[in-house]
Amino acid sequence: MARVKKIVLAVVVLILLSQIPFAYRRYRLGRLHAAIQSLQSNSRKSQTQSAEDLKSIDSDDTFYDYKGVVHVHSFLGGHSTGTFQEILSAAESNHLQFVVMTEHVEGEFDTSVMTLKGEHAKVLFVNGNEVSASDGERLLSLPGDISLTGSSKLSATEIVTNSRARSAFSIAAYPQEMKNADAGADGLEVYNVFTNARTINPIVAFFDGLWSHRTYPDLVFANYLQRPAEALNIWDAMLARRKVVATAGNDAHSNVGISLNDASGNEIVGLKLDPYRVSFALVRLHVLIPGVPVDSMLERQRLDERLLLDALAAGHCFIGFDFLGDPGTFRFEAISGQHRKIQGDEIVLQSDTHLRIVLPVSSRLMIFHDGNVWLDENGVTNKDISVSERGVYRVEVYLPQLGKPVGDKPWIISNPIYVK
Repeated sequence: MARVKKIVLAVVVLILLSQIPFAYRRYRLGRLHAAIQSLQSNSRKSQTQSAEDLKSIDSDDTFYDYKGVVHVHSFLGGHSTGTFQEILSAAESNHLQFVVMTEHVEGEFDTSVMTLKGEHAKVLFVNGNEVSASDGERLLSLPGDISLTGSSKLSATEIVTNSRARSAFSIAAYPQEMKNADAGADGLEVYNVFTNARTINPIVAFFDGLWSHRTYPDLVFANYLQRPAEALNIWDAMLARRKVVATAGNDAHSNVGISLNDASGNEIVGLKLDPYRVSFALVRLHVLIPGVPVDSMLERQRLDERLLLDALAAGHCFIGFDFLGDPGTFRFEAISGQHRKIQGDEIVLQSDTHLRIVLPVSSRLMIFHDGNVWLDENGVTNKDISVSERGVYRVEVYLPQLGKPVGDKPWIISNPIYVK
């Protein structure tokens, strides 16, 4: 009997010891939460000045930030039980302006017609499709169409051609798995939450969830966030040949976790690690759209599908890991004389050409020129730097003051400015 007690005691001690790392990780997330709150307070104080800095360049050409998520699935795609109401509620709670649905195509019905489309509760929904090509590529087509229901018989190039014929915007998804970089898609999904999540040890994720999910549901992901180095390298190589717009994919399914349900499907007990409310907070696409003049002032345009897709096609957007802080006042511009261009645009090199970056808070700024680090500087809020060479310039922004585990992970990934 004494031997059994010793064994039980030893097992209990081992279990308790095994939880020490997860208890520490929860403590670290608490410190991160406090650091982000402090950062947000500083960001709000600087937003007014940032807005004035932007307007001082050209008060008739102010771009407003519209934030949303791309690559979202519902029950229609077969990999999720997520409802439209759950998606809509998550979009509202995250204060999103748009959600791009990307339902998997089905052979028997048109999922692009059946999914969320148009404005609901002041959130714009675009009814896109995720399609698998005959050559193994996976693409997002925005908006989707019934002609894609037979996409498994079409090559990636044919799907891109189909999209362009409909004035749709195509994105090559999962670039790490891409076999044909020359299919010609308009955009590249340089970051995908699911791709990042596949690197997570499921046992570690389970205990992280038990310790931290209830208190810090979005910050749990901070333990696993990675810079998408491989995808960025692929993108840089593509940019050397042609314009390609960078997007981020939430790949939201709301289907990761464990649950015990009754016979009617009602959940008795469960733990869901990726509800839409959390997925929509992790990474977002920030789209820049110019204001419209009203009585000598500017105001935001009402977002519609064409306005959004045209801005995406122009590359007037950037990726923000918003769970680390709101990057909405970030701007990256090129100026030559009286000409000002934003990310996604081309500008002609002149003797006075310079780049201008405005950051919401003091940050580590990295500027890449043709895929190589051109500038790496800490403590930046505003940067004005002359350009003397043609090429592709893009920006990454980091928040080293947040410390581990995210201080060396990207907060912002811009689209490029093309200096010709």
